[in-house]
Amino acid sequence: MSKTALPKRQVNNNIRRLRFDNDEMTQKQLAEIVGVTRQTIVAIENAKYAPSLELAFLIALAFNTPIEDVFSYVKDEE
Repeated sequence: MSKTALPKRQVNNNIRRLRFDNDEMTQKQLAEIVGVTRQTIVAIENAKYAPSLELAFLIALAFNTPIEDVFSYVKDEE
């Protein structure tokens, strides 16, 4: 079995836009709704942290939208 490097990957999100579209919800308000810290929301918004599957679903539920409208997975082609 050969070992090859996997392409770079990133989970992108639309949280900032969704917060704005939802009465300009603050990061703190979203954090309280889904049960995490504001810093966690900041890290997710800035693509510094990929949320667990459960947290991703909770965020989508907070916006009453499908998860694919909140998150997308991007693979760099090398």
